[in-house]
Amino acid sequence: MALLLGLAVLAVGALWGGELPRPGWKGTEQAGWIAGIVSALLGLFSLVVTLRPGSSPIQARNRATVGRLIQVGSVPRLAAWFQDRRIADDLVASARAGRTTATTQVLSGMGGVGKTQLAARFARHLADTDQLDLLVWITAASRDAIVTAYAQTAERLGVAGAKVPPEEAAGALLGWLERTPQKHLIVLDNLDAPVHAAGLWPPANSNGRTLVTTRRRDAVLATEGRTLITVGLFTPVEAVSYVNRAIADPARLTGADGLAADLGFLPLALAQATAYIRDRADTDGLDCAGYRRRLADRKLALAELLPHQDALPDDQRATVTAAWSLSVEAADRAEPQGLARPMLALASLLDSNGIPVAVFTSRPALAYLTRATDDDQQSNAHAATGALHNLHRLNLATVTRDQIRVHALIQRATREHLSPDELRAAALTAADALLDCWSSAHHPEPEQLMRDNALALRHVTGNLLIAPRTHPVLFAIGRSFGRTGLLLPAITFLGELLDDQRRHLRPDRPDILVTRSDLTHWQGEAGDPAGAVAGFQDLLDEHLRLLGPDHPHTLGIRGYLADWQGQSGNPAGAAAAFQDLLDSMLRILGPGDPQTLATRNNLALWRGMAGDAAGAAAAFRALLNEQLRVLGPDDPRTLKTRNNLASWCGLAGDAGGAVTAFQELLDNQLRRVGRDHPDTLRVRSNLAHWQGEAGDAAGAVTAFEELLSDRLRVLGPDHPQTLTTRNNLAHWRGKAGDAAGAVATFEALLSDRLRVLGPDHPDTLTTRNNLASWRGYAGDARGAAAAFRALLSDRSRVLGPNHPDIRATHNNLVYWQYRSDRSTAG
Repeated sequence: MALLLGLAVLAVGALWGGELPRPGWKGTEQAGWIAGIVSALLGLFSLVVTLRPGSSPIQARNRATVGRLIQVGSVPRLAAWFQDRRIADDLVASARAGRTTATTQVLSGMGGVGKTQLAARFARHLADTDQLDLLVWITAASRDAIVTAYAQTAERLGVAGAKVPPEEAAGALLGWLERTPQKHLIVLDNLDAPVHAAGLWPPANSNGRTLVTTRRRDAVLATEGRTLITVGLFTPVEAVSYVNRAIADPARLTGADGLAADLGFLPLALAQATAYIRDRADTDGLDCAGYRRRLADRKLALAELLPHQDALPDDQRATVTAAWSLSVEAADRAEPQGLARPMLALASLLDSNGIPVAVFTSRPALAYLTRATDDDQQSNAHAATGALHNLHRLNLATVTRDQIRVHALIQRATREHLSPDELRAAALTAADALLDCWSSAHHPEPEQLMRDNALALRHVTGNLLIAPRTHPVLFAIGRSFGRTGLLLPAITFLGELLDDQRRHLRPDRPDILVTRSDLTHWQGEAGDPAGAVAGFQDLLDEHLRLLGPDHPHTLGIRGYLADWQGQSGNPAGAAAAFQDLLDSMLRILGPGDPQTLATRNNLALWRGMAGDAAGAAAAFRALLNEQLRVLGPDDPRTLKTRNNLASWCGLAGDAGGAVTAFQELLDNQLRRVGRDHPDTLRVRSNLAHWQGEAGDAAGAVTAFEELLSDRLRVLGPDHPQTLTTRNNLAHWRGKAGDAAGAVATFEALLSDRLRVLGPDHPDTLTTRNNLASWRGYAGDARGAAAAFRALLSDRSRVLGPNHPDIRATHNNLVYWQYRSDRSTAG
């Protein structure tokens, strides 16, 4: 119309003047010409803009609202104490980057990590800084919800009329979004079923962005130009900052950092816990420390420590205990159906920091899954890993190739929804599964991993694994502590276990005797061999009374008692006791029984320790022949006997033969179990020692240096075998001619022995003995004599006057006192 009007003006001007006016600005006679040109140009421009590809009704219909935001849907309010996080800043930075970033970003994380809050903050930032013409916020709980919101948006924009079917209107909106120059943001909040968005994902357009929040992390969420962003927990600093601002009262903030850690740095849990504290600050005087005490009380359910449903903060609609229920249901419905929930029940009883995947594919776990689904078909490892994958997809767990991690609050919420019968079944299954896997955990890291999981199981199950029968996994915990050198933790754990058993079991239960036996053994290893002798004598009396002289457990206690007799300084008595025990073993169990063979091994050892090295070597050689016949050449017990035979051959005077035997044994160990296996490390230590005894002190130093490096890496600095290796290295440095180096090494070792074992441990006293000797060899005879004098006093107090070490210390004192006197006189 504007174009036609312009042409009409030009025509009237021509008729009026008889000819077209000449261009120029002289006088008003040119007005018709000028008006016609301007009007025609405006009309032509309007037509071009209207017909230009990519133009849209929003420009024509809403020309009066250019620069004003059109919003569809309600953006959630920001939390009262919204915590700034790096991921929020990263979203804003990506918006500034524009065309250089992906236009669709998917925020994925477990329920309660704050995905919706991050999306709301991002949307409000773009809107408040005039970076948007269109903002659409959709709660994407279903496909219908998405389609309905799209249809409403299409109607609002004039893309589709009110009577157009919703699916058709949604399609029209998607077409418009693909072409529009308008700056827009589409938010799909809580898209917890990716199939709901199939065919409805907003198209790529450099003028628009799509932001999705979901508890899922399916691969489809990271395809077709979409970027999957993992939203994790608060950092410790962020969590404490939030608690400080949410509570505000300094008098109630003591323990804020501990509270943040107890709640696993989960934003939703922190919001609800701090609201609970604020609500009860005046009536209960509750503070962070008090809340932590309530949280640690297993008698209180997690739901009792959260605000009431109608008092949740920040417009929240669900408590933290209910935040994961939909995810659990979705995981359980996925194939293989019905396995995710019982799998999560098992995981809820173990270590949240890492559970071996092998636990969930073990035979006990598979049998448990089969019972849980009432399915006649036995669950297999493939089904189990499928259930783990479903937990991973729904962000209920994080599953890697080797481990699974579950947030501690998800674990607690899961446990609290189990009935007593369900809890007992899951606890016994978890214990059986741990034992089933433990035998394969030879490396110290898996050993610790298994122990940490067993400790977690013990902590959350109370007495379920004690009564009516103590589960063997509890004994495995104490033995694991002990054999990895953590003697004091072993003693503490077993002492607490014994107290619990005495409260819940009859005093004559065999379970109690097993715990007493283990506790006595590790107390002896911790430096009290005389106490171990007395303890095992009491245990032997109990076993004879309760089980009789021929019971296998009674025979085992006799073996422990004999061994500790030897370690307490009576090797001849130990040899005699093992001879008596061997006679009983042969009568009761027969010559080929493993316990009989073990008794022959111990008899040979203590015969040698009593001074008969040649007799020990002959006994080990005969035992080796029997074990080769009964057990085979690669059985660990056979290999142990080869180790002992090589040592006693050396002690009997054949150092070169010992070197050859240990080299052959080392080759076998490397082939079977590798360089880092504890048995391999032990053989390398013996080989290094006999290299030195055979005359190659420098070679022994080099071998012990290499061994120390490996033991530090594999076992850690405080493991008993690492400390023993440092002792041997110091000795052979001195033998190789570096007496001063030996002194320095022994001094450093003594400092660590005192820290790890204490002043009265036999190994600490031995290190003091060695340090005193090498001080003398380094030229300080007076210092050596003084050190031996102090050592003699302490050994007499700890070991008693008749221990062989007392005589050896006295002889060393006499020798170095003589050398000191001569040095002074000379």
